[in-house]
Amino acid sequence: MSQAIRNIAILAHVDAGKTTLSERILFTAGEVRRPGKVEEGLATMDYMPEEKERGITIESGVAHFEWKNTWFNFIDTPGHVDFGAEVDMALTAVEGAILVVSAASGVETQTVAAFRKLREAGVPTILFVNKLDNPDYVLDDTLINIEEQLGVRPVLMTLPQFEGGKMSGVLDVLSQSRLVHSESGEETVDEGWNVDDGWDGSRELKKHYAEACEFASTFDDEILKNAMEGKSVAPKILLRGLRKLVKSDDYALCYAGSALEGFGVRSLITALSFFLPEVPRFGINELGQVIRLRHFKGVGEISLFRSHADMERKEWPAGFEFSRLKANLLLPVDEIRAGDIYAMRSPFETELGQLIYADGTSPSLQSETTSGDEAPTSIRDNYQPLLQTRVECLGSDDYHHVEKSLNTLARMDPSFRVQKDDGGFWYLHTVGEVQLDVLLARLKREFGCEVKAGSPEVRWQERLCRSVGPVENSFQLGPHKISIKLSATPLDSDAHDIRLSAEFLENAPREILAGVRSALLESTEIGVLGKGPLVGVRFEVHEFTWTEGALPPMIKKACADAVTKLIKPVDVQLYEPIMELSLECPVNFAGLVTGDIQARDGKVKEIGGDGRTHFLKAEIPLRKIFGYATGVRSISKGTALYSMKLLGYRAYND
Repeated sequence: MSQAIRNIAILAHVDAGKTTLSERILFTAGEVRRPGKVEEGLATMDYMPEEKERGITIESGVAHFEWKNTWFNFIDTPGHVDFGAEVDMALTAVEGAILVVSAASGVETQTVAAFRKLREAGVPTILFVNKLDNPDYVLDDTLINIEEQLGVRPVLMTLPQFEGGKMSGVLDVLSQSRLVHSESGEETVDEGWNVDDGWDGSRELKKHYAEACEFASTFDDEILKNAMEGKSVAPKILLRGLRKLVKSDDYALCYAGSALEGFGVRSLITALSFFLPEVPRFGINELGQVIRLRHFKGVGEISLFRSHADMERKEWPAGFEFSRLKANLLLPVDEIRAGDIYAMRSPFETELGQLIYADGTSPSLQSETTSGDEAPTSIRDNYQPLLQTRVECLGSDDYHHVEKSLNTLARMDPSFRVQKDDGGFWYLHTVGEVQLDVLLARLKREFGCEVKAGSPEVRWQERLCRSVGPVENSFQLGPHKISIKLSATPLDSDAHDIRLSAEFLENAPREILAGVRSALLESTEIGVLGKGPLVGVRFEVHEFTWTEGALPPMIKKACADAVTKLIKPVDVQLYEPIMELSLECPVNFAGLVTGDIQARDGKVKEIGGDGRTHFLKAEIPLRKIFGYATGVRSISKGTALYSMKLLGYRAYND
């Protein structure tokens, strides 16, 4: 029970070597016999077929290992922009992080985005400069790039060494030692090397030790005093100062090496236990919190669960089971510890972010207003679905199974949404094409659903451009009747607003009020033209009458028909999503790449480079950039790297 716990996430841009580093960390800690290779589909934490096929992380994989009497929960997060919600969810459960920067590409778009997420979440971060086994990549250039792009001063803690053009070891600044490979391929201290014996690299190592002392002196009075008096600083004292430095927004500890070759990893793991905080104290009588939802074929749904209590099996609430999750394997445990992460089976359906008390009850389950398919608002609202794809069953008998499976996937991923259509099909709203492909593959593989999917279309915005109404609408079913008088006015923002008459507010029961609000908001999801959601609209309910016993579907029907009667195609203006494309390629492909962007109605806004690599930023309509990965790969012979993000929406005039 006394063993320290660290929950750590690892983030990076795609292809920076994040998953390779994760494998090396597990190997160094003795958790795996040999590090799995991403390119061979053997990465321990990328267990999904879609991850093996694409060579990318899709779901945040969780692994566990011990190092120097510290227990680590290690979360490998996706680098692809389509799966940013996975990163957000992971950061709610960790106290520290590693951000991997490729020396081959430097700080890239998703590197900046990941660092911003870490800063916003207040997660202390250690940097790892990867791919330095290639002598063409210069560490100093990468450190300058980090300072310029991330706005922090990197404090270098390991220095790569080379012999004959190959990396042969690393020098550890804090311990003033050299680490090399043993016969088994593990990093080990070179006992015959001493910094004071004048070996190659000794002067450089002492220089960086002095720099670390200088930076740490800002945060530690004893180090500052020793520096002013010209006295040396013992490693133990420097360690204390660096622990304070890590909490600063102005500096970042930086380790350098090669994940592929296994250099610099041992020092990095030790730094995780030295410099990143332990788990916090949790509330009394709390069992823990759901941080992720998963579905395994043959097992069903499980919750990734962060425990808030120390509890043995005999004390667990009835119906609860806890296991270690190793890739997609569940290993039962007999006790849980506060701060540790487990796979949980519960007697009820859980929600992302849901808090569960020690007796097995939950405040969200006891709430009358809980919606089982809602993720924490802050995370869901961070993601704007840009594509919509129509999906329908191959057989009518499968309808309810497909609907349940789609809703389960939507609960698991807060950036994915499902819109049911009364015509018996669904619209899948996704961030990007890769996310859509993965969701359809999982629908078939994990849930056994055979569906027919249309081609993805851009999800536009429809904006109300004039005041309309009021109109009246009634719906009657047997003895029950619902009537509504409704008008709408445009808003300057993308928001929705619903105003109810004072009489309606005063007299209507809570469930009727909630039903009307929900029905009006749901009607905006499909839009008037079917191109995307209707935004920037304020509905005003002037009158609403109902008979006792009227069912929620009647409210939905009356409100939806009223909106259809109220807002016509001529009353809305289409707005299309505009993307910011960041791209870099060898200079000899610059002209072809730029010409292709301009042919897609793109506007180049920024150009740069270093004589070898060409860099540009451009604004381009999303509708013009479908299939861009294939096109730019062909033009640049596979050498171009790019990323995209949503800039905003622009009025479309055909």
